[in-house]
Amino acid sequence: MSEHTSTPPNKSPPSKVRRYALIALVIAIVLGVWGIFSRVTARAALGKETAAASVPAVVTVKPSPSPGGESLVLPGNVQAYFEAPIYARTSGYLKTWYTDIGTQVKKGQLLADIDTPEVDQQLSQAQADLATAQANYDLSHTTNVRWQGLLATDSVSKQDADEKAGDEEAKKAALESSRANLARLHDTESFKRVLAPFDGTVTARDTDIGALINAGQSSGAQLFRVADTHKLRIYVLVPQPYAAATTVGLDAELRFAEHPGKGYPAQIVNTANALDPATRTLQVELQVDNAKGELFPGAYAEVHFKLPTDTQILRLPANTVLFRSAGLQVAVVGADNRVALKSVTQGRDFGTSIEILSGIGANDQVILNPPDSLADGVEVRIAPPAAAAPAQPGQPQDKGKPS
Repeated sequence: MSEHTSTPPNKSPPSKVRRYALIALVIAIVLGVWGIFSRVTARAALGKETAAASVPAVVTVKPSPSPGGESLVLPGNVQAYFEAPIYARTSGYLKTWYTDIGTQVKKGQLLADIDTPEVDQQLSQAQADLATAQANYDLSHTTNVRWQGLLATDSVSKQDADEKAGDEEAKKAALESSRANLARLHDTESFKRVLAPFDGTVTARDTDIGALINAGQSSGAQLFRVADTHKLRIYVLVPQPYAAATTVGLDAELRFAEHPGKGYPAQIVNTANALDPATRTLQVELQVDNAKGELFPGAYAEVHFKLPTDTQILRLPANTVLFRSAGLQVAVVGADNRVALKSVTQGRDFGTSIEILSGIGANDQVILNPPDSLADGVEVRIAPPAAAAPAQPGQPQDKGKPS
């Protein structure tokens, strides 16, 4: 039998084992370093995000210049150029009237007749009194002339002659009094004819045939009302912030509900030049031509003024203002993203916006809706304006700027 010798199994050399161990160690070290680096990086990023989140975000707006011409709309009270209530100047009963509402009348035209029996009797009595006074004066004058002749021949005393002269003067005064009384009653009787005081239109008739007429405004009601409407006066109360700009000669446009889409040019002709202390308003008067008779006194009108404005004056939204003990302030973001509180001088208030007369520049970034806790020097970041939401189907798209 031949003998077989057994050989031991092959073993890896020691150098190869060490190489594998070294590779594994390097991989472990790399993984460890990467883990540490990623944690440090994540912690740093988290710190930056936390720091960024701690800085408040604000939305800013730049002041806008005032427009070249500002439209001011105010209610106006339309009145006739001339308008007068017609009262009786004598008492009696209305005999007849000749003009009704809507009648065009001329100055001096007869409107009505009043029956005045009492005044007629007083006039007859005054004529009789005048005749008596005239007769008494004539007799006194004749007597005085005779006594003056007798005085020249020393036939009577000077005292008696002076008495006759004085009696003549008294009778003369009584005669003048009677004449004046008669003239007064003639004037009173003439008022039985009610006449139009100027050219115009009868806008009211508040009497009728047989009505009792009492003389005067306090005791009697008006008989007629006459209005001259060839021109109309429009009175407007202008608020105090606009008073300085509403001067004589300023043009305006009138609009009426009964004439939609049509404007009537008018112009300021008078101003009160003083504010009403109760309402803080300035009364102004405009005039408009009404030769066609399209407009009516007593109507309501919208008066559209085109006010001149100073383009150097800036405007800001009303929600940018801070009311503090230091006065009116706005928060401005500087180049270093830090807040600077600036005191401003307010002009006119338009509701959604206000005029700023001084305190800011045209390029300042003013914070919208600043919180009350906002302090000077605080760091902020300017957030972009919110994007407009897409319009829903069936809804119109808003093309305005986002707020």
